Amino acid sequence: MNRRILLIRKKFLNFPVLLCVFVFLQINQANAQVSLRDSILHELGNLKLQGIKKSDTLYIDTMLDLADEQRYFVLDSLYILAKEALSLSQQSGYLKGESNAFTSLGTYYSDKGKYDTAIKNYKNASKIADEIGNSTLKLSNINNIAGEYGYMGDYALALKYYLQGIELAENVNAKIMLSIITENIANLYISQKDYTQAMIFYTKVKSLNEEIGDPIIMAETMSNMASAYADMNNLELAMYNVNNSIRIFEDKKILDWLAYAYEIKGKIYLKQEKYNWAMYWYRQSELLHNDLNDDRSEIPLLNGIAKANLKLNKDSISEVYAKKAMGLSKKIADISGTRECAEILYAINKKKGDFKEALTYHELYQKVSDTLSRNENKKGLTMLKTKIEYDQQKELLILENEEALAKQWLYLNIALFLLLIFLGITLLIRKNARIQKALNKELISKQSDLEKKEEHLKELNETKNKLFSIIGHDLRGPIGAFQGLIKLFKEGEMTKDEFLGFVPKLKSDIDHISFTLNNLLSWGQTQMNGSVTKPRSTDLKHIVLENIALLTEIANSKSIKLINRLDDNTLTWSDSDQMDIVIRNLISNALKFTPKNGMVTIGAIEKTKHWEIYVRDNGIGMNEETMGKIFSKSQTHTSYGTNDEKGTGLGLSLCKEMIEKNNGIIWVNSALNKGSSFYFTLPKAVKKYKKTA
Repeated sequence: MNRRILLIRKKFLNFPVLLCVFVFLQINQANAQVSLRDSILHELGNLKLQGIKKSDTLYIDTMLDLADEQRYFVLDSLYILAKEALSLSQQSGYLKGESNAFTSLGTYYSDKGKYDTAIKNYKNASKIADEIGNSTLKLSNINNIAGEYGYMGDYALALKYYLQGIELAENVNAKIMLSIITENIANLYISQKDYTQAMIFYTKVKSLNEEIGDPIIMAETMSNMASAYADMNNLELAMYNVNNSIRIFEDKKILDWLAYAYEIKGKIYLKQEKYNWAMYWYRQSELLHNDLNDDRSEIPLLNGIAKANLKLNKDSISEVYAKKAMGLSKKIADISGTRECAEILYAINKKKGDFKEALTYHELYQKVSDTLSRNENKKGLTMLKTKIEYDQQKELLILENEEALAKQWLYLNIALFLLLIFLGITLLIRKNARIQKALNKELISKQSDLEKKEEHLKELNETKNKLFSIIGHDLRGPIGAFQGLIKLFKEGEMTKDEFLGFVPKLKSDIDHISFTLNNLLSWGQTQMNGSVTKPRSTDLKHIVLENIALLTEIANSKSIKLINRLDDNTLTWSDSDQMDIVIRNLISNALKFTPKNGMVTIGAIEKTKHWEIYVRDNGIGMNEETMGKIFSKSQTHTSYGTNDEKGTGLGLSLCKEMIEKNNGIIWVNSALNKGSSFYFTLPKAVKKYKKTA
């Protein structure tokens, strides 16, 4: 996985440290980290002066804290301190210290690439944490175990432990760990190039992070999302996220994550083919890595530098960095890094004509790719996706059943109340009075039915008149003109060249007739037969892209730019067929009233419970009087476009009906000669996802 696995970041309280390991500290480390380690050493010195024994829990905790701080600087110090803390904890029966010591040893072996040994230590730590009822320690180690299986390429087992962590985190309301594990599951989907599912989990992570309110956690997520967006070639969002994360890491002096964020920024510039800028940010990351002992994070950095140099035709430098990355990948058994190194070295050797060496690296690349893409990994992730969808549908069904049950109880109570009243009346009035009341009730009911039928007939008659009016006004003209041209050509009064000169106009008229008939059929169905709205999770961006493709020819004929600003996650709870009609009418309407060289923009603004979609043009605009008529059902308002395009006047009325049937509203802002902006709202799609590590 080409991104950082999220781990718990410890905050200094009073954790572990030994004076004997001071020799491992190096003066040239970053000020923030050195200051923290010096602070811990000072704390330990105070404990010794106060006569605190090594077996004391405070002393052991301080020793373990120093061990963790040594991880990215002198890794062997982490091992020495953790072993000493483990021994002291076992001698004094301090189970929490023993669990933390096993965790630190697991971290040491993980960074050494000895994943089986790391997992063994993490499992020991988790077992002890379970014995003492410390859910925080257990959660941390479950997450660590899953991460190790991820490094080994066994995503199915990684997913198994992540799901265990999700369940435990929800039970104990551990929001930070829930965020971490959910994000790690998103990273598993990224490794399988399932970006849609990954973004669903990232959306859940962002929501959890907002509840937590920790800027460092938010920055870590933004760094991983920046890497994901870069993989998706959504470079604008990638740059936005990485710049925000860099600002926080620089402010908080989180150097290991800052090195990672610099590397991601270099990756984005590499994707943009700005190779010199890519090299600049890669060098910034490389400078930080000179003071960090973080082989796993250095591998993608070295590969990025190799790619940038290869693009700059500095093949020999590229090969040096790629081989260094390959060496680190083999050292810590990083199969994901090995795959990327092999791909780069294949390209380098192929370019210089060493086909034998190129074939060797290609075979290595294929072997590692098969390992990472094996069926059980894909099957596990697919099963999780299916389970989440099932749980979502189940929760929705439960909610609907509860609402239905509540209504039934309400109706039952009302019925019982009415029954009591009826029984009371029955005892007080005579039989004839009851009969008379029943007759009156029947008479009123029949009168109401007659009034409803009369109103329905009136509406049908108005619909018929409107249909005939539109057919006579907007369809008969173009059809008659078409017939006249054919008659002139047939009778020889028009040459073939003259007739061909009218073909573009005829095509435009036929397109207008087709569009008008579609609107008439849709509107007629809603008015005469009633249309059934079937809401479901609807991807508005997909609908917009289809309609842009459909209307591109019309836009090109007027040199109008069609711009889509909808994100991939613009999911609404609506009828997709009805939304297709609404989007098509609004875009067509915008094209109609926008002059040549204009621009039509379609976008969406995310609100708490709904999406606000807009279709904006810089056309001729409308006055207040026109805006008051365009959505009216009782009258048809038709205007000619900038190229004398015709319309039925039904489009916006039809849009209003369909938006309202999907629990939304529609409105317009416009000014003459400045353009119009049509807005409508739709409920968000119902979705509940969980998990990360």
